[in-house]
Amino acid sequence: MSKTILITGAGSGFGKGAALGMAKNGHRVIATVQVSSQVTPLRNEVASLGLQDRVRVERLDLTDPFDIGQAQSWDFDILWNNAGMGEAGPVWEIPVELVRKNFEVNVFLPLVLTQGVVRKWVDRGVKGKVVFTSSMGGLFTPANWGTYVSTKHALESIAEALQQELAAYGIKVQTINPGAYYTGYNETMADNPFRWLDDAKHVTRRADLRKGFDDFFATPEGRMDPQEMIERMVDIVPADTGKFRNVVPKKIEDMLKEHQLAAWENQI
Repeated sequence: MSKTILITGAGSGFGKGAALGMAKNGHRVIATVQVSSQVTPLRNEVASLGLQDRVRVERLDLTDPFDIGQAQSWDFDILWNNAGMGEAGPVWEIPVELVRKNFEVNVFLPLVLTQGVVRKWVDRGVKGKVVFTSSMGGLFTPANWGTYVSTKHALESIAEALQQELAAYGIKVQTINPGAYYTGYNETMADNPFRWLDDAKHVTRRADLRKGFDDFFATPEGRMDPQEMIERMVDIVPADTGKFRNVVPKKIEDMLKEHQLAAWENQI
């Protein structure tokens, strides 16, 4: 059955790819982007694919309360909270204002949007669905990624609570937990610490941190083809049934399960 799906962060990466993919499968998509300059190029791309009758492109800057209010007034069946940003670097040295900003964008503002949407659904008896793009990092914490993945840990808890709280109203909740697919998102995040990390002030050396990031992105696990994830998202997001948590690929799911079991024996 065709669904109407609101996607945040559809200007690039997973959101854009899945928006186009779901439209090709017959769904109606409200593809929202963060900045106005992304609107026209995406509309033009949609038109070039002949999908303009299925994809509506709008600006939705989560930091703008008027944008959020407008989005909450639209009618759709599925809210996919996909937009996000990331701060990396050593948690013991990162400026706390950057940690606060990361939580604002990844946790608090999506929650504001979601609260308004689900309240309208409850009042109208709409049996909708909320999907959160979490991360493999929502289930474990590698060094120097702690700020970003802590926001995803928070999303995991919020989603799990929402699933229980909204079940009585027929509203479903799901997370999608991608591995480190090579979309440019993680690579940009890895650049962020170098705008504040200063060898004259901090203990962590810039060169050491850069090498650690570069070494990770040189591995197969750090450069996975995002098309695999996009194809899974195209199936997962519109579906009426499925897992609450969706980790892709399978080898990352297996790694996370092993990590969580080992955590019970972790020694200080």
